[in-house]
Amino acid sequence: MANQTDYSPQDLVKISTPDWVRDAVIYQLNTRQFTAEGTFNAARKHLPRLKSLGVDVLWLMPINSIGEKNRKGSLGSPYAVKDYFAVNPEFGTLEDLKVFVSESHNMGVRVIIDWVANHSAWDNVLVEKHPEWYARDHHGQFRPTPWWDWDDIIDFDYRHKPLREYMANAMVYWVKEVDIDGFRCDVAGFVPNDFWANVRAELESIKPVLMLAEWESRDLHFDSFDMTYAWSWNETMHKIAMGKESIDRLRRYYSWNEKSFPKQALRMTFVSNHDKNAWDGTQFEQFGDALEAAIVLSVLGEGIPLIYNGQEAGNTKRLAFFERDPIDWRAHAIGDFYHSLIQIKKAHSCLHNGQWGASMIPISNNKSAQVFSFVRQDKNSKVFVVLNFSANACYVRFSDTILSGCYADLAGTSETFSAPFTLNMPPWGYRVFIENGGAASDES
Repeated sequence: MANQTDYSPQDLVKISTPDWVRDAVIYQLNTRQFTAEGTFNAARKHLPRLKSLGVDVLWLMPINSIGEKNRKGSLGSPYAVKDYFAVNPEFGTLEDLKVFVSESHNMGVRVIIDWVANHSAWDNVLVEKHPEWYARDHHGQFRPTPWWDWDDIIDFDYRHKPLREYMANAMVYWVKEVDIDGFRCDVAGFVPNDFWANVRAELESIKPVLMLAEWESRDLHFDSFDMTYAWSWNETMHKIAMGKESIDRLRRYYSWNEKSFPKQALRMTFVSNHDKNAWDGTQFEQFGDALEAAIVLSVLGEGIPLIYNGQEAGNTKRLAFFERDPIDWRAHAIGDFYHSLIQIKKAHSCLHNGQWGASMIPISNNKSAQVFSFVRQDKNSKVFVVLNFSANACYVRFSDTILSGCYADLAGTSETFSAPFTLNMPPWGYRVFIENGGAASDES
């Protein structure tokens, strides 16, 4: 008897990511700390530098006005929103923001803004107008997000259709009024998926948008978000750098990423962001001697790389979150390093993002307990990466015939590999080779 169920493969991803994300690099801009003035106008002066660095998408942390009731510190958290339709006067005016976005667009750089849909400030304009839209605790009182110390905010209750309509209208406003190119959505998994799907469809009726979820879930990619956080990648890399985890856990991450997530999914890989920097430590504290190798993997491995402002200047401080604490801008080797890696990423199609790039092919070696190696290749390009995630130098032997060929390193030095062959890897060192010439890295 014929089977009546149709088992044909189905593509569960119903959204289309803008083509300008193909080889994009994300840059997170904390307006409060980005310049001495802490304004959009002052930040605008950095746009040529960011463009030169290789940045394609600027993510502005929340631009909305901040609540005063129960605020933390003297300035409060940008994630305690007082009015979803207002600009934080600390940063400038609505017109200032429009000029910032317009000049970014003129340089070919897109702008997404942070959106806080899960909760608001205690004195948000909605508290008096629509108290029924808020979640309540067992005493019937307004409730901060449970189990966290976010006592400067209170949660919404998304069982209310009018709340969903209001929040969607607010998001549409910024796309229409300021011409922003999408949103980074705070704690996206705390808000129902069906809300995000509806919002995505409405925004797409206006213009193509990029949606980034601060969450790590396959299902969000189906009809709502192009991009999700690779939190587990960052946590794994940190533990490896601190000697608390073996690199087998990193291999498990990439297995999970390849097998569970759709090919279209963009996973944001990062060594720092505002949360990591403020609460856990700077990039130097988090990764120590493994920092450069971690950066290599974040940019050249599968995923879409993020740079948090100040990384490129070698920022050595945990930026204050509720007060002014401007970045000390200076030329630094980390900035040059990011620039060189980004140039490689953009120049070779196998290193592009998501559906446009090639999957990582694991390459076996005789030092698998300390050395992580892979190839990414397509019909136009091939890149071979070796990372020594240990404090011990070693000679690494490779036997896979996929590696045979002529390569070049960053200095333009030619290398010809014919399996089997051996590489000398310094402690925490990295080697990057590009087949048939081009830019690559051979630094440690």
